[in-house]
Amino acid sequence: MKGPILTLKFSTKIHLKPPKFQNQKLTSLQCGAILQFLTNSKSLKQGQQLHAHMLTCAILTQNTYLFTKLSAFYAVSGKMAEAHVIFDQVRFKNSFLWNSMIRGYACNGDSLKALSLYRDMMIFGQKFDNFTYPFVLKACGDLGVVEIGRKVHCELVVNGFEEDVYVANSLLAMYGKFGDIDKVRIVFDRMTKRDLTSWNSLISGLVKNGASREALVTFWRMRSCGVVADCTTILGLLSACVNLGALEPGRAIHGYVICTDMVCYNVFLMNSLIEMYCRCNSMADAEKLFDEFTQKDVVSWNSMISGYVRNADAFKSLRLLCRMFSEHGLPDQVTLVSVLGACAEITALQFGLSLHAYISKLGFGTNVMVGTALIDMYSKCGNLLCSEYVFEEMPNKNMVSWSAMITAFGLCGRGREALSTFYEMKGSIIPDEGVFASVLSACSHAGLVREGKEIFYSMGKEYNCEPLESHYSCMIDLLGRAGYLDEAYELIMKIKFQATSDIWVALLSACRLHKNIELAEISAQKIIEINPNDISSYIALSNIYAIKKRWDDVERVRAIVRGKRLQKEPGCSFVEVDKVFYRFMVGDKSNRQTVEIFAKLRELSMQLKLAGYKPDLSSVFYNVEDKVKEKMLWEHSERLAIAFAIINTVPGTPIRIRKNLRTCDDCHTVAKLISKLTGREIVMRDIRRYHHFKYGSCSCGDYW
Repeated sequence: MKGPILTLKFSTKIHLKPPKFQNQKLTSLQCGAILQFLTNSKSLKQGQQLHAHMLTCAILTQNTYLFTKLSAFYAVSGKMAEAHVIFDQVRFKNSFLWNSMIRGYACNGDSLKALSLYRDMMIFGQKFDNFTYPFVLKACGDLGVVEIGRKVHCELVVNGFEEDVYVANSLLAMYGKFGDIDKVRIVFDRMTKRDLTSWNSLISGLVKNGASREALVTFWRMRSCGVVADCTTILGLLSACVNLGALEPGRAIHGYVICTDMVCYNVFLMNSLIEMYCRCNSMADAEKLFDEFTQKDVVSWNSMISGYVRNADAFKSLRLLCRMFSEHGLPDQVTLVSVLGACAEITALQFGLSLHAYISKLGFGTNVMVGTALIDMYSKCGNLLCSEYVFEEMPNKNMVSWSAMITAFGLCGRGREALSTFYEMKGSIIPDEGVFASVLSACSHAGLVREGKEIFYSMGKEYNCEPLESHYSCMIDLLGRAGYLDEAYELIMKIKFQATSDIWVALLSACRLHKNIELAEISAQKIIEINPNDISSYIALSNIYAIKKRWDDVERVRAIVRGKRLQKEPGCSFVEVDKVFYRFMVGDKSNRQTVEIFAKLRELSMQLKLAGYKPDLSSVFYNVEDKVKEKMLWEHSERLAIAFAIINTVPGTPIRIRKNLRTCDDCHTVAKLISKLTGREIVMRDIRRYHHFKYGSCSCGDYW
């Protein structure tokens, strides 16, 4: 052998070079020292070389010391099969060997085997120590075996290990995983000695179990005790701020991080700060931190992109993806799912098509998450054919994929196809609450009352799945749209829990459709009691009064709105032309082609009137002259967007409109007639559903 493998001094300092085992035989002591070093450094390949050397030189024969060291080495390296083979060959096992194996199984995802070894250790009369219990407690926590965990707790108290900080910290972690926050508090309060891990375990347990506010208070208590926080502490606190939506405490923690220089070169912590600001709806702070961050990774980009989507700013998320490409960032499946969601939000079909091509190039086409996002994107952009294609091409489908396809059919007015897909899915997967909500919504959009009722009442009887708020909302909407208002109201009265705002909103919407003022007033009052600042209930009630020409009541409701200083969201429509998005407000004259747009609208108005069109003035909820009402109708944002698209696209090109509010009855009629007049397919998505106008008819069958 060229040169010594190691120099062993009595000071126990070891100078190690990469071992090259040839013909020289190492002593047992040398092998043990090298194994210890390789165990600490988790150098698997070199350890296997040493193992081979020991076998070749017959050093292992009847050597309990080396067998123990070798078994511990493989356990620490995660090679539990090899570790257990060696473990079984040791006749006289000591605590160190048992502990190494229990630790190996507990830390490598086989908690059941760890507990099995703990039981065997007890049977063989081997004594436990403070290195045994922490990993047994970890195994109990990971498996969620509460009773076993409590028994182990009792045993360690009897054996006198409760005062050990290492063991007590493991108890905190275990009870945190059990969700037993009271036990976490009790264990912590009984600790006579605490270290930073103790405080971190308490904070983590509080955050995970819904006591985020208490976690923040614990941090200030920890500081008053002179304990300095580390990154683990800060990450737990940022999660607490996210759970609470607490921006100011989040900023204070950010300040603490800066003061302690903790953030320097810590990518994980910076990403958590960015995520906290995004989740707390402070995108300006997130943007500032993101732009200053020089070590961005894919998580940094994902936090910002998903943050924009979550805060209803899909345009910025798409721009940020383009910036990511320009800075040579490589998106992952999380990025792609977020961006596809942004495309769906603003019906950016052309951008979505380009993204789909990129996804196929990267090889993400078979990914279930990405495939499901593509189904959702195409359906919300009005391209059901592509949704079906993606769904059929998916090699693996999960519950969410099936639900997305059912939802796609429902949104596009294809209720029968939604039902067919639902029944096909039931052949291989038991539906969950999300799938039931999707199919009930599809029945509602298509007016399939009988089928919807059958599915709704089968939830509890056949699937032991109690209907939730979303299912009741769908049923109220289904019955209400079909004109069964009294039955819908009776169903609300039978709900076991207190009816939510969404349930009453569904009934109120049906009352507007069928002009039932009595039930509308009851629904609106219930919504106001639940959420006094929900402007939509006031608007809906005011509009129903306007339809009945009860102008005094209209003014009374509007006076309440003014008194509460509530602001109605202004109506706007988006249209995509050559991958560029244009926004139009009501009566918008800011576009550079305003003159051409209004000229086209006048031309369309004349042509429609010649074809027999008469404006539905009941869609204007103001007490003004009929000529003024008609002018107001032709200034609706969706008509401006349609006219702009007609001017700027070649004949026959489909027009896709996204409106942030419900489209009015007259605009629905006008869109049908324009589609027939111009030979254009118009896909309009409003806040409630999708409308595919083609050859003078709509996919909703005027049932919306």
